[in-house]
Amino acid sequence: MIVIYENLTIRNASAKDADQLCAWWNDGKVMAHAGFPNGVGDTPENIREKLSHDSDETGRRHIIELDGRPIGEMSYGREGEQVAGIGIKICDFGEQEKGYGTILLTIFIDALFQYYGYNKIILDTNVNNTRAQHVYEKKLGFKRIRVRENSWQNQLGEWQSSIDCELEKGAWQKSHPNIVPYTFFRAEQPFENNERSLIND
Repeated sequence: MIVIYENLTIRNASAKDADQLCAWWNDGKVMAHAGFPNGVGDTPENIREKLSHDSDETGRRHIIELDGRPIGEMSYGREGEQVAGIGIKICDFGEQEKGYGTILLTIFIDALFQYYGYNKIILDTNVNNTRAQHVYEKKLGFKRIRVRENSWQNQLGEWQSSIDCELEKGAWQKSHPNIVPYTFFRAEQPFENNERSLIND
């Protein structure tokens, strides 16, 4: 997938991105929210191997670029029939809290619904991440399904609680009628010159 909105691009991660992903994944500050305050201790070789198994059908990792410069990553994975689980990290701390996350999630979600056949998207977030919850629920329309108290332990053995959310395709289409064009094509297939819309908050 390649999705472009103004100076932001979401594209498939490839073997050439392994070094950058390794730097992010091994950075405890970047990975703390995911439960790895000491980093994951991965290697570029291992990451290249993981990327080689990405597929259009089962899920992919993506690189977020701002003016052609990598600033973070996104991913989706098939979690069931017509259900995708998604994730996002703005790894460049200098580019956080600028509204990019909402825009990126909007065009990513729209592309998954419109071009990949999904009817539901799910995600989870740490109960302490109230800023992310505001984006998911108030701006994107996710519904809170459950709170899982002390459901997992981070790298330091500290118990964490999570919130599960979901978004149905019909609800998405109803709540996002405003037309602001973005460009989409599938990198796995011949070029498709398609434009869709994202909510203009």
